[in-house]
Amino acid sequence: MQSLAFKYFVEVAQRGSLSAASESLEVAISAISRQISQLEQRVGAPLFERGVRGMTLTASGRLLLSHAQRQTLETEATLQEIARLQGMEQSHIRIACSQGLANEMVPKAIADFQRLRPGTTFALWVGGAVAASERVAAGESDMAITFSTRPVSNVVVHYAHRSPALAIMHRDHPLAGRPRLSLTELKAYPIALTDTTTSTRKLFDMACNMSGLSIEPVLNSNYAEALHAYVRNSQGILFASYVSMADRLVRNDLVAVPVTDAEMHSRSIQVQLMKDRLLPPAIREFIDLIVQDLEAKRQAEPS
Repeated sequence: MQSLAFKYFVEVAQRGSLSAASESLEVAISAISRQISQLEQRVGAPLFERGVRGMTLTASGRLLLSHAQRQTLETEATLQEIARLQGMEQSHIRIACSQGLANEMVPKAIADFQRLRPGTTFALWVGGAVAASERVAAGESDMAITFSTRPVSNVVVHYAHRSPALAIMHRDHPLAGRPRLSLTELKAYPIALTDTTTSTRKLFDMACNMSGLSIEPVLNSNYAEALHAYVRNSQGILFASYVSMADRLVRNDLVAVPVTDAEMHSRSIQVQLMKDRLLPPAIREFIDLIVQDLEAKRQAEPS
């Protein structure tokens, strides 16, 4: 279990000031300050830089915060394991993922897992790749399932495979029977794109730039379902990973065609975890389920 000094240290680090931590903990500022001073004496280094705008972590403080976060999570894992041994386990799994994966793949995996472990509850956070990784680093999510981005400290990649952006169109589209297509060939048809914050859009813009193409989307949206509905009812084309579309292609009368432009292949899908964290059994089992699903989709992906 964490000591009082560790508890106060983490709260100040997260809140950014002694006064904010005091209000949150309902503990006097002097008591918090005393515990942090004692902790700094124990570690032999300053943990915070004190300024007029609050307290920011030093390099030593950041290192200790990562340790404290892992310690908290590992305590929770140990308590879950004890509960399992007593036959009282109730697991809770926190996932961060990209929007495309939240539309079908991850909710389906959650439902499959709950059939195996009926008592398990989940929290699903959906957002950008960098934010998902940062949630894992901070201990706010147990795992991230997202597309590759810049490395984030305190995060390790547990599983990864290449995940290109494919051209998605209705099965009756004039190009649907082609084994692969270039952006130059696709330019003649209406293009529907996600917003510029997504990895798919970044790949598309990079590919157009490298090929000297100027392609204006007829529909631009931050809501993937709107793009899917548009493509189902037009000769439009959208771009998405096979992983995010595999469970809905047949059901929605859609097909996925590989794109030859090299830039459309320059990303991978990853399962990310906090570095050196001891995971509870339920989370390890769910990760195994996710990896099995990703592997099955990788093998079925058109190339």
